Amino acid sequence: MTKQGIETPKAPAAIGTYSQGIRAGGAIWLSGQLPLDPATGQLLTGDMRDQVRQVFRNLAAVAEAAGSSLDQAVKVTVFLVDLGHFTVVNEVMAEFCTKPYPARAASGVAGLPRGAAVEAEFGELPVFVPSSVHVVA
Repeated sequence: MTKQGIETPKAPAAIGTYSQGIRAGGAIWLSGQLPLDPATGQLLTGDMRDQVRQVFRNLAAVAEAAGSSLDQAVKVTVFLVDLGHFTVVNEVMAEFCTKPYPARAASGVAGLPRGAAVEAEFGELPVFVPSSVHVVA
């Protein structure tokens, strides 16, 4: 099985040795996204709903660049520095995904890169429009 990197300027550039997403076989996997503004690379702070929404916007941009959507996700993993924000994640996730919702895990963590309060990753999204994938050589 070969794998292809996926990247889009509509999501923050990778801040480490990883791809925004990977296409392998008939599915894509999206790397974890922080609430970073893709235009400036700056971390959003303040209102938690805005932070979570930015995380999901970033993930949606990568999914779209790969020819899919978050609504097609099979699995999502969410990392929160404060599990008290779990309700906010549920509310925002419902803006991006419809029933049946993907399987999900949420974990409380001691810290995240750049001091973020939330990170999420999506796995196993089907690819609907392979010709629209931006492949990174």
